[in-house]
Amino acid sequence: MSGFISKSTPRKSMAALLLVVLALTCAIPRAFADKKKKKDDTSPPAAPTGPLAPDFRKVVVFPAPPAITRVKYLDYFSAEKYEPPQSKKDKPKVSWMDRMAGVDPNSGKSPDKPKPRFQLLTPYGLAVDSKGLLYVADAKVGAIFIFNTENNDVDLIKHGVHAKFGSIFGLAMDDNDDLFVSDGEQHHILVFNAKHELVTGFGDDVMQDPNGMAIDQENRFLYVADTGLDQILVYDADSYKLLRRIGTTGRAHTLTDAGNFSKPTNVAVDKDGNLYVSDTWNDRVEEFDGDGNFIRTWGKNGDGPGEFGRPKGIAIDCDGHIWVADAMLDRIQVFTSEGRYLLGFGGFGILPGQFQSIAGLYIDKSNRVFTSEHMLGRVQMYRYVTAAEATAEQDRRQAELDKKVRDRDAGIKSTANTQTGTPAATTQTGTASAQTADSQSQPAAQPQPPRHAMKLPDAPVPPPADKPPSPPNQ
Repeated sequence: MSGFISKSTPRKSMAALLLVVLALTCAIPRAFADKKKKKDDTSPPAAPTGPLAPDFRKVVVFPAPPAITRVKYLDYFSAEKYEPPQSKKDKPKVSWMDRMAGVDPNSGKSPDKPKPRFQLLTPYGLAVDSKGLLYVADAKVGAIFIFNTENNDVDLIKHGVHAKFGSIFGLAMDDNDDLFVSDGEQHHILVFNAKHELVTGFGDDVMQDPNGMAIDQENRFLYVADTGLDQILVYDADSYKLLRRIGTTGRAHTLTDAGNFSKPTNVAVDKDGNLYVSDTWNDRVEEFDGDGNFIRTWGKNGDGPGEFGRPKGIAIDCDGHIWVADAMLDRIQVFTSEGRYLLGFGGFGILPGQFQSIAGLYIDKSNRVFTSEHMLGRVQMYRYVTAAEATAEQDRRQAELDKKVRDRDAGIKSTANTQTGTPAATTQTGTASAQTADSQSQPAAQPQPPRHAMKLPDAPVPPPADKPPSPPNQ
């Protein structure tokens, strides 16, 4: 019996040890699970889903409140839309033999990498067609970007695909959606139809460095600013025949007299057919009539209102105001057709409403204003508030002010009536009863005697007490 006990004791100890190990094994995962749960419970709250940046469309307006807004920021454009990389589910299957041989079924295309996008580098010329699509010429990319301003889709007219480009600068669009493209390196103008097909080219025998362009839709004149020639070339927009030249060439950009230019870069035409030229190196704007006769000039070098530091982009709104983009001062100034300063905005920066090397300027028929910037490679879009809209807003504000004045006068009159005792009408029975009870319990206020300009007569003196009063006259 004693031998049996001595032999069985180790077995019981081993069994107990196994039970303890088993219990610990079951408890450890539970402890880790509880610890993980505690970590999950202490995780930081989710980030708010609201916008982290202000809505610049509401805050970037010119002039600043409380003045009536005349320019509103809307949006900007810089590249094709971002397309995220494909998920792993979209990856094609690869056999083990291909993997061993290093064969890529995508022929060098990796679904894990985002698709490279075309992006603006040095945007300059701007134009808008009848569908509202925005065209932007970029010399470094060698393409014309076509932005859909509603959904940000992008199409391109590419060098080597649709045409041969050198250094494209200016753009102009006629009412038939024919697109004119100036190429300074190739010294000519290319014409594309509404389907973005190349139709023709012209100007090789005349042009030296064509830049900005504008079309007189009524007279069918195509104006081309040639910075190399220091001239404005006037073509027939249908036959592409050179009609006349404005300015003198061959003086190495040294002419400063009125009617001549020193590196003119852009042009604009108003509804009366008058031509406005940004005379860049002379820091001024010059105006001509439809026959090319000089009318007036304004502006000089400086950074004050109405002064310029290399004006480039120029455009005209529906009210006939002249907009000028200043490349050195990074601002836009607005003038009357006679050159009187009206408004200025901008400044160096990266925020909406700021610019870095602004070059192009365009206003479409929907009163949208587009600006192009070289250094930031972007186009900003604004909304011009017309004179009629500004007048309507002024009338609305005046009506609100008149109403406040009437309400104030009515309140003053009501207070005055209450102070002089004039009963005020009321529709509440309880209030009327309370006023009646108060009037019965309190003595009525004695009316104040009228004020007279003359002195009142003295009161009669009473007779002595021992003398009877005299009888009245019979």
